[in-house]
Amino acid sequence: MVLADTAGRLHTNINLMDQMKKIVRVTKPDLLIFVDEAIAGNDAVERARLFNESVPIGGSILTKTDADAKGGSAISIAYITGKPVLFLGVGQTYPDLVKFEPHWLVDRLMGEAEA
Repeated sequence: MVLADTAGRLHTNINLMDQMKKIVRVTKPDLLIFVDEAIAGNDAVERARLFNESVPIGGSILTKTDADAKGGSAISIAYITGKPVLFLGVGQTYPDLVKFEPHWLVDRLMGEAEA
């Protein structure tokens, strides 16, 4: 397993995105996971779209969902990329990285689940 932190590799910087394409081409990863903050809202959705267009992702992880009012960016990112949300970060510890459960998100959007 290789983890590459692309923080600061903005989707608007063409040179850095081209470099990332080369890394993916050379390493031939089995799975690419897009990670962003749920509280980033539409900015996270746009980043996911552009990253997926550059280096097709296999899924997403959204962090800081405990600080997001509803979590609608999860639906938008899954829709725009056509790839599933795999995990949600709901706190600061390892056990706070939880498997994404669609029913939980729907309940939360409907105001029936705790944040």
